[in-house]
Amino acid sequence: MKNENLTLLAPAKINLTLEIFGKRADGYHDLRSLVVPVSLYDTLTFTLQEREIEVMCEVVGLPGEVLPLLPAPGDNLAARAARLLQETTGYSRGARIHIRKEIPIGGGMGGGSADAAGTLRGLNSLWGTGLSVEALMELGAQLGSDIPAMVYGKAVCMEGRGEKITPVPCCWTAGVDWWIVVVNPGFTVPTGDVYRRFRSGLTSTEETFINARFALERGDQKLACASLVNSLEVPVYDKYPLLAIVAGRLKSAGAAGVLLSGSGASVFAVAENHEQALAIEARMKRENGSWLWTRVAQILPDGVMVAHGPLEARV
Repeated sequence: MKNENLTLLAPAKINLTLEIFGKRADGYHDLRSLVVPVSLYDTLTFTLQEREIEVMCEVVGLPGEVLPLLPAPGDNLAARAARLLQETTGYSRGARIHIRKEIPIGGGMGGGSADAAGTLRGLNSLWGTGLSVEALMELGAQLGSDIPAMVYGKAVCMEGRGEKITPVPCCWTAGVDWWIVVVNPGFTVPTGDVYRRFRSGLTSTEETFINARFALERGDQKLACASLVNSLEVPVYDKYPLLAIVAGRLKSAGAAGVLLSGSGASVFAVAENHEQALAIEARMKRENGSWLWTRVAQILPDGVMVAHGPLEARV
């Protein structure tokens, strides 16, 4: 008998590098970015139903200020991804999608994109529509720039406007773990506004990118921290100086490396180990107050979405 329920963990992402090379004729910007999933998840539960696509969203532990910014259930990326998969495959049934959101909304960690990617992979499995990962990535590219990378679900180099994905094979030795502390101030940063404020000349050198990719492949945290770059930091920090203050305080707390994630508003700090990550988080809470949203997470270079059947609702 075919399962009628599926639960999937859709991971957030961070950009270890993000370079912007200029505006394209189609209005997007050419970019190059090393993207990795991290152990901060939205939980998506799918239930088969008749033709309709329904989405329900439960926000857990995120700053209250972001709640009015949630799109209407029928307009969010998960709903659009479900309808696109349904239309592409001609599948006759629908689904109810429950999203338990724990990834910051509008935080530069791909929360909406994670939900869309998770929906494509989850419903492809639940519906038995049989599309390849590559085909799902192509569908994702129709919906958003980050989605193909998040459908792939492992460390990648993302280029073009996000549709060109090259896997980054990570050969980390046993015992190598990268821990991060994510800090979010409780407000969102509109991506379109940030790109409009971007000015050329803020990319890294080619050597920096090569070093960053080599560091990711080999698990060399020290080299990776020396190669962190985000072309959008200047326009974001100029408009939102609080984020520059957060980044400075993370550095003062002893982080090995600190970077704005995507277009913000989340900032992440790389710690030398789990214990230091917990200590950095505790210091940020102690010195800045409990209003600051923080999470300790792990970089997952080979991480993928984790799916479970009807009897395993959570992990």
